[in-house]
Amino acid sequence: MKNQFIYDVIISGAGPVGLFLAAELALAKCSVLILEKSTHPQSPLKQLPFGIRGLTAPSIEALYRRGLLGELELHKRLKNPHLNAVKGARRQVGHFAGIPFHEGDIDTSQWKYRLPGATETSLISEMEELETLLSHRAAALGVVIQRGLPITDFHQHKDDVTVLSDAQSFQGKWLVGCDGSRSIVRKLAGFEFAGTEPEFTGYSAHVDIADPQKLSPGRNITSTGMYLQSQPGYLQIQEFDGGAFHKSEKPISLEHIQEVLRRISNTEVTINALHIATTWTDRARQATAYRSGRVLLAGDAAHIHAPLGGQGLNLGLGDAMNLGWKLAATLKNKAPEGLLDSYQSERHPIGVQVLNWSRAQVAIMKTDPASKALHAIVSDLMNTRDGASYFAGRVWGIFTSYNLGADHPLVGQTVPNFELEDGTAIGQMMQDGKGILLDFSGDTTLKTMAAAFSSQIKYVSSRAKEQLGLTSVLIRPDGFVGWLAENKPDYSELKKTLSRWFVPDQFVNPA
Repeated sequence: MKNQFIYDVIISGAGPVGLFLAAELALAKCSVLILEKSTHPQSPLKQLPFGIRGLTAPSIEALYRRGLLGELELHKRLKNPHLNAVKGARRQVGHFAGIPFHEGDIDTSQWKYRLPGATETSLISEMEELETLLSHRAAALGVVIQRGLPITDFHQHKDDVTVLSDAQSFQGKWLVGCDGSRSIVRKLAGFEFAGTEPEFTGYSAHVDIADPQKLSPGRNITSTGMYLQSQPGYLQIQEFDGGAFHKSEKPISLEHIQEVLRRISNTEVTINALHIATTWTDRARQATAYRSGRVLLAGDAAHIHAPLGGQGLNLGLGDAMNLGWKLAATLKNKAPEGLLDSYQSERHPIGVQVLNWSRAQVAIMKTDPASKALHAIVSDLMNTRDGASYFAGRVWGIFTSYNLGADHPLVGQTVPNFELEDGTAIGQMMQDGKGILLDFSGDTTLKTMAAAFSSQIKYVSSRAKEQLGLTSVLIRPDGFVGWLAENKPDYSELKKTLSRWFVPDQFVNPA
C-alpha cells in the first residue's frame, strides 16, 4: 500500500544518530519519518552497565546547544565504574588501549579556546537514557517514528525516493541510512565499504559466576587477551582469534563463554548461568562516499570500528549535527552550491582519524612481543604531563576540527562558550538551530551584513567577559566557527564566507 504523503526526509534507524538527525531536521521545519526495524526500543544491551557510553566534548556541546544536556541524569548520579575508587588514588578519567590517564596529569591550559564555564570534556551516558531523551525531543518537534518497519528496498527518482517496507511504501525527498553497521540502506545503494578485517572477537556477557574471587576486578590484560569485570558478573572479553567466532555467527553458549574466559583469564573460573551475551569485533570500515544521489549515510552505517572508548556514538552524533542543518538548508532552498557536499568533505576525514585511532589501540593490545613493546612505550608517554594531555585531548574530541582553509586555528573548531555581559552563554543562544554573527565591537556594517541572512543567522552584539583577542565571530548552525576577526573585520572575506554557508534571504525560493 502506498503512502501518498511525501516526507522531506526518511531516516532508517531510530538509534541516537537517527533520532538526533531527525530532531535537527525537524527543528528547521522539515517533515521527517523514521522507520525502525525493532518493535521495541528497549534492550538489555542498552542498559547499565553494558549501555554505558562516554560522551566527548563535541557531543556534550551539541546537546547543550540544543537545550538537551540538562535532561541527562545518569552522569549526575553515577561514577564511571572503570575509574579508580580507591581513596587517595589518582582518579582515572580515560584510557587508550586500556592504558589509563589520570585527572591530575592533564594540562588543560594547553586548550586555550576552552573558556572557564565551558561544558564538561567528558560525561557518562547510557544508551537507553540517551535514546529516550532524543525520542521525546524528535516526537515533540513532529517527527513520525514507526517501529517494526524494516526497509526492504528503495528506488531513487529525480526528485524523491520511494522506500519499501514489505507491503508498505513511503515517499521521501531524501533517504538517510542511520541503520547501523549492517545497514540495509548502504547495501541496497551499493556504497563501497572499504577497510580492514578484525583482529579479535569481543564478548559482552552477563553471567553468574560460582567463584568470582578467581577474577580480578577492572580491566586485565593477559598473555592471551583481555577481560574486564565492571560489576560482578558483567564481563567484556577480547580474544585475538581474527574475529573467527564473531564471523561464524554461532549461538553463544554458556560453555563457550566459560571456555574463552578460562583461556583469557588463565583460571578455572566456573560460570553457573548465562543471562545475555553478544559479540563484536574491531573490523574497521568506512564508506568511501557518504552520498549517492538522494541517499546519505550517517553513524555506523557510514563507518564502523572497535567500540573502544565509545568513539562510535560520538562520531555518529557529530555526523548528525553536521548533516542536519545542511540537508535542511538544501530542502528549504537556502543552500549555496556545494553545501551538502561539505558533509562528506568535513566528516569523512574525521571518520578516518577515529578508525585509525581504533586500529592503533588494537595494535598495542595484541599479545605478540612487538605489541607489548609499543604498549610499554605508550604507557611511559601516558605518564608524562604532555602525553596525558595529548591522549585526553584526542579521546575527548578536543582537537576535532574541520579544514576550512583559514589560517586561524579556531576557524573550523567548535566555538568557545563565550559568556556575554548579561551573563548569557553563547551556547544558550543556539537552541533555535540558527547561525550567529557575534560582534564584540558594535560594528554597524556587520549588523547590516547579517540582516541580509536574517532567516538563517542571528546578529548578536555584546562584549564578553573573555574575548580571546577577537572582535567578531561567525558561528555556523552546528556550533563550529566559520570565520573570525581579531581586529577590524575584512568585510570582503566575511561576505565570501557568508555566501559559502548561507543564501541571502532575497534569493531564497520557497520550498
